[in-house]
Amino acid sequence: MAEAGDALASVFMPAGCRLCEELLGRATRLPICDQCLASFPRIGGNICQVCGLPIESQFTKDTDSEPALNFDPLCATCRLQGFRFDLARSAFRYEDALVRAIVLLKFEEIDPLADWFANQLVQLARHNGSNEVDVVVPVPLHKVRRKERGFNQAELLSKRVAKRLKLPQQGILLVRKHPRPAKHLLTERERWEAVRGAFATLPGSQVDNKRVLLVDDVMTTGATLDACAKALRDAGATGVSCFTVARAVVRNPHRVDR
Repeated sequence: MAEAGDALASVFMPAGCRLCEELLGRATRLPICDQCLASFPRIGGNICQVCGLPIESQFTKDTDSEPALNFDPLCATCRLQGFRFDLARSAFRYEDALVRAIVLLKFEEIDPLADWFANQLVQLARHNGSNEVDVVVPVPLHKVRRKERGFNQAELLSKRVAKRLKLPQQGILLVRKHPRPAKHLLTERERWEAVRGAFATLPGSQVDNKRVLLVDDVMTTGATLDACAKALRDAGATGVSCFTVARAVVRNPHRVDR
């Protein structure tokens, strides 16, 4: 009945795509058209085996043959310093129309959009060892930020991911003790400093010997996921895998010391 209602609404009161404003021609509550969804730049090809960063391949000359592909399986950050999580994967590059879609996810509680993004995360997880996970945990918002928004977009995603993977979800296992700085744009060093000691598990949280699937909307430098992974490992987690909708991709990434 709900689908029939959506179909009638799309005929008599057609809505526009929230990204391109073209009329939505399908019976769905998802406020983004198929063309915009298809335009989201998926991450593929050569990626870092640990953090999932797309890596540009290098070609080496061989005097007796054509240039050969020389691919380092680790990015500079993971090769030199590493992260506290075991693995991170993202579905899309954080650019173009996807940025505006993520803004909708962050600031408007649009369930159909959360459903669509959660499905992308489930596909990632199933291709990256979701059968070796015990619990799904969202990256938390500070209580002040959560009160302002009324919800945590990472929790919206994690609940759906957990349900589809038939895993328990613990939305209150992690807490953020210190808020993000008020400054809108942070340098890489400021990002790492802002999350130093910012996360902790609640006393009595059941995480000992658990393998955690950590969910968030965007991975930028990896600082937030790294800090969450540290808190989980300090509480006894044996493994942490991170899955995000989007990944900010920068050239020549360089990580500052902790």
